[in-house]
Amino acid sequence: MDYDIIIKNSKIVDGSGNPWFWSDIAVKEGKIAKISPKITDRAEKIIDANNLIACPGFIDMHSHSDYILAVVAKAESFIRQGITTCTIGMCGEGLAPIPPDRIEDAKKLLMTISPLLEHINISWNTYAEYLNYLDTRKCPINIVPCVGYNNIRIAGGAGFENRDPTSEELNSMKAYLKEAMTAGSFGMSTGLIYAPQVYVKTEELIELSKVLAEYNGIYFSHIRGEGKNLINAVQEFIEIVEKSGCNDGQIAHKKVSGKRFWGSSIESLRLIEEANSRGLRISFDQYPYNRGMTSLKTLLPPWVHEGGKEKLLERIKDPKCQEKIKEDAEKGIPGWENFIHVGGFESVYISGVSSPKWKDIEGKNITEITKMKGKKDVWETLFEILIDEETGGSITLETMGEEDIRRIMTNQYQMFGTDGAAIPNVSTLGKFHPRFYGTYPRVLGKYVREEKVLTLEDAIRRMTSFPAQKLGLHDRGLIKEGMWADIVLFNPDTVIDKATFEEPHQFPEGIPHVIVNGIVVVENNKQLRKYPGEVLRRPE
Repeated sequence: MDYDIIIKNSKIVDGSGNPWFWSDIAVKEGKIAKISPKITDRAEKIIDANNLIACPGFIDMHSHSDYILAVVAKAESFIRQGITTCTIGMCGEGLAPIPPDRIEDAKKLLMTISPLLEHINISWNTYAEYLNYLDTRKCPINIVPCVGYNNIRIAGGAGFENRDPTSEELNSMKAYLKEAMTAGSFGMSTGLIYAPQVYVKTEELIELSKVLAEYNGIYFSHIRGEGKNLINAVQEFIEIVEKSGCNDGQIAHKKVSGKRFWGSSIESLRLIEEANSRGLRISFDQYPYNRGMTSLKTLLPPWVHEGGKEKLLERIKDPKCQEKIKEDAEKGIPGWENFIHVGGFESVYISGVSSPKWKDIEGKNITEITKMKGKKDVWETLFEILIDEETGGSITLETMGEEDIRRIMTNQYQMFGTDGAAIPNVSTLGKFHPRFYGTYPRVLGKYVREEKVLTLEDAIRRMTSFPAQKLGLHDRGLIKEGMWADIVLFNPDTVIDKATFEEPHQFPEGIPHVIVNGIVVVENNKQLRKYPGEVLRRPE
């Protein structure tokens, strides 16, 4: 046969932002071999697109799939929405490095994230060993690895202690970061609202980011605040990128959190535009929903987390500490992202718990749960859930406004990311955020077709070639001869997300075919048992 696959009768949106055009596409040995209006050669497989849009596979710039892919690698919720490549290691979290004496602590921490991680077998210590492990995992999508600051801090720094690192610890952290970058990490991420990362000072992050500068790496960050502290947090982010000489930064899930702060996107975007005008490369990703998602324990003040999980449990069981937590939540602590103060308990929805005692509360907010369970007040509910879950549990937070979402979405430095994970289609996992299943089809259906916030061509550019350019993936992100054949076929008239906060485990409509590295992984809306994904390494 001349080719492995020929896609006929497709409207190509090539990812560049240019208008669509009619053409056939031929694929051979994993790559796009020919693009022509009429290809008459023979192929092992012919796909009649029948007027569907053919575009590059979507590149998720912000995911937490590392936690899931280590145990379940089918990636159903991602591949069915057209994601063919995703980053991992975001928000400063990840699965490497983990020194031998930290493995048991790591397992305990992972158990608070998801019950799926109960049986994870950590057979690696260094970042290189971790990537080699991922190479052995069969996966349908490509992986872009990033190392999390949290892992580096716990491996070589101050851990869960609220203090600066010693000079010896700082050198140790730099060595761990260099090892990760040498192994192929695309950069380092932080999540500066989470313990113990909340304790880190700007100067330490500048020093570590100087290592990124040596490797042309990217500084990814869930910045220190997205509501009251948004402007200061963006300024700190830009300072880290600029003073370190790294010059390349990616702000995670750009938003404005809290109704009283809506409109702050105007000033925060202005700061980003000014930084780019000075020669920095600052961009950001976004998911198209008005709720965020995080861990339940993130509702607690930073001091409660000092010393790790066991100390946290001790404190939330102590009546005196409980009173101090309430006081801090009501009055606030300078620099703390106080979600309770931002939207109240009625904006905090329990999305995932492991205890059978609380399974019936998933999808409800804490105010509703308090009434449903007959608790004295919302604080009693919060503390009891945290104790029963041993500090685990996840939440969604309804804090964002549509005007800010649209303003951020149309900014020239915006691209898309799920901030989700490639999970299996199992409803008992909990009421996860619908972005796990619906991010990209929601953009194409709601914001392109229905509301015309973006043109089709521009939306696809923000999903494909722009993130590829940011990551230095010069052979992906475009429908172009010689590029890897990561291709999505979708119906622009019907594509839409179906996942909701109440029923999140639903595949989207209108994406019948997905190809990864020249292999058909989704055909006629059914995922095949094909695992052509690769672990990508940072380009030299």
